[in-house]
Amino acid sequence: QVQLAESGGGLVQAGGSLRLSCASSGRTFSDYAMGWFRQAPGKEREFVAAIRRDGAYAYYADSVKGRFTCSRDNAKNTVYLQMDSLKPEDTAVYYCAARRPTSSYRVYLGENEYDYWGQGTQVTVSS
Repeated sequence: QVQLAESGGGLVQAGGSLRLSCASSGRTFSDYAMGWFRQAPGKEREFVAAIRRDGAYAYYADSVKGRFTCSRDNAKNTVYLQMDSLKPEDTAVYYCAARRPTSSYRVYLGENEYDYWGQGTQVTVSS
């Protein structure tokens, strides 16, 4: 079982920035497509960003496009989510997810397409 651990969450003022990190225990990290999701209290979990196995391509939800950047460092078994120009509506628990290795170089947008999840990190944006 792959273990994922998010870090970097916190409290930030609107317009500020945060960088989330997700460290993986897996020895085949470069074979895993990775994703970020978030969930606010009383709301459903929603897709935020996804990145290809080799990090060459990333896809973003319309709500964060142009403000968030997903990247990965396979040598460090870590995926990142750089969040700029934060808004109060970005407030949520952010989760990192990994999909088991396949031969495909693609991204995955549905939460049911991921096999492993971190415990989440809280991001709070004040107005």
